[in-house]
Amino acid sequence: MKWGFRAAAAVASSAVAAVAVRDLMQRNHALLRNFPVVGHGRYLIEAIGPELRQYVVAGNNEERPFTRDQRRWVYASAKKENNYFGFGTDNDVEYTAGYPIIKHRTFGRAVPRSAPAAGYEAYVPCAKVLGAARGRAKAFRPESVVNISGMSFGSLSGRAVEALNRGAALAGCLHNTGEGALSPYHRNGGDLVLQIGTAYFGCRDEHGRFDLRRLKDLVASAPIRALEIKLSQGAKPSLGGLLPAAKVSAEIAATRGIPQGVDCVSPSRHAEFCDTDSLLDWVELLATETGLPVGIKSAVGDLEFWDELTTLMATTGRGVDFVTIDGGEGGTGAAPLIFTDTVSLPFQVGFARVYRMFAERGLHENVVFVGAGKLGLPDNAIVAFALGCDMVNVAREAMLAIGCIQAQKCHTDTCPTGVATQNRWLTRGLDPALKSVRAANYIKTLRRDLLKVAEACGVEHPGLIDTASVEILDGRTAATSLDRVYDYKPGWGLPSAADRAAIIELMTAGEPQGGSAPPSPTAMSRS
Repeated sequence: MKWGFRAAAAVASSAVAAVAVRDLMQRNHALLRNFPVVGHGRYLIEAIGPELRQYVVAGNNEERPFTRDQRRWVYASAKKENNYFGFGTDNDVEYTAGYPIIKHRTFGRAVPRSAPAAGYEAYVPCAKVLGAARGRAKAFRPESVVNISGMSFGSLSGRAVEALNRGAALAGCLHNTGEGALSPYHRNGGDLVLQIGTAYFGCRDEHGRFDLRRLKDLVASAPIRALEIKLSQGAKPSLGGLLPAAKVSAEIAATRGIPQGVDCVSPSRHAEFCDTDSLLDWVELLATETGLPVGIKSAVGDLEFWDELTTLMATTGRGVDFVTIDGGEGGTGAAPLIFTDTVSLPFQVGFARVYRMFAERGLHENVVFVGAGKLGLPDNAIVAFALGCDMVNVAREAMLAIGCIQAQKCHTDTCPTGVATQNRWLTRGLDPALKSVRAANYIKTLRRDLLKVAEACGVEHPGLIDTASVEILDGRTAATSLDRVYDYKPGWGLPSAADRAAIIELMTAGEPQGGSAPPSPTAMSRS
């Protein structure tokens, strides 16, 4: 025993000595040259720093992009566990400028039901019919105000995409394919929005040019309900994407229509149009050839484009059926730090500026507005609906629902939960059948909470929440109504009168209202 212990100690001492000699001789790291062996401790602590902060150091509301409380709410909702919080808010409400306060009504048209599970399976469709204003042949009313945002196969693993698509089918919501084309994993029952990016993956010829015939064949082969032209995204506006050759497997190559084992570069601009006028020509071409509603997705930077778009829509008879605004705080795509942190406006500011342009030209009631960028949390989503969103798209929150732990390894292909990686060993741990149920649970819970808040505000549907129902705190003693914060006129942010009447009828048909105990004889005699 003693001989073995001494041998082990000798081996360990030799290893330490070898490391010390190497540290003293190398010139790349001054720290190790000056502090051999022990200097490695600094790099170890740096490597596990995110985990230390996430699980040991940080408070419930200190982490970013999603706090511990926010993640806990998503995880509990996805598992259909108790997602309530006790002992009051952790937030420093009165001293937080920009904090939204939703104002409930004492007496309103709608009365919320009190049971925790009430409304869990509620039908909460979009308040507008997508494509109806422009007479698209395949116009439809989306069945869910919460839908899954564009996340490509390639960025996400096949198993993650399959889990999300199956979850969309279970929850009755739409699943955006992302610009990486329609993969076999998108064909698991969920209705789709096909996103068309600058590289035209899935509908391009052998030279990378857009191919209308291939697009029509693709639309005929899958439950695609709408087309979304991607102009930019919040994570990396004005940048094209790069999928390194090592990641371009045979499966990804076949899905995207590109060579296997070659760097896959997405251009930063579209080749089919070069300005707003030609964009609208292309929109009308796609809508005519497919019959589908066609929209655009964009982050918001300069407003010249939006001014031109709304002017042309108001004067030429051409137009988009929906507009998806992605906030600069969006982030499923890997991007340079300067782009993730400072390029493009945050959602509320960008959306409000764009919405005002549509409203000033009388177009806002004829376009379906979709919001994205951390809107998978009920408070953010309610503000978005009040500003004029008709639907919200969820991305990172959906990733959390199927197992993401916010390791922030999306750009390294080493995602430990198999969500944002193509590594087969890591993806094997993700069970699409199980995770699809969790994705559906999360979406249903978010819809339920949005409906309950709407009813607390006295209305029957989230899309009927107006700007007067939300105030933004300015600090310790002051607050400003949302319409004044973003310079909205009365009636802005709401659907048309006809759409309001239609959605109220849909929401109240056969749905019991909440209430109280039977009235006392005294109360009945007074009535």
